[in-house]
Amino acid sequence: MKGAWLVLSDAAVADILEQADWYESQSGVPLAERWEKAVTSAVLRIVKNPNSGKPCKFHSSELRNLRRTTIAGFPKHLIFYRFSAGDVFILRVVHGARDLERLF
Repeated sequence: MKGAWLVLSDAAVADILEQADWYESQSGVPLAERWEKAVTSAVLRIVKNPNSGKPCKFHSSELRNLRRTTIAGFPKHLIFYRFSAGDVFILRVVHGARDLERLF
């Protein structure tokens, strides 16, 4: 996707950093670094192929164009995003056990 923009919402950035901090406090720097690398790889995969994520089935009509994908090595965490005109918007990066629709 040449010329595409990648935009991470403030909430997505906070999600990534908070999870990294939690991993670091619970298990140390190596796990936090592995998390950050895995998230980066997942985001790059989305940018290269935005259709690769599964469409979300939320009830709200505002959320119908969202897609989600997992993060390798962290399968319970999900990246929620949408794309339009070649641009990718990462909205949240959260654990899948949360009340997902309420996060948006």
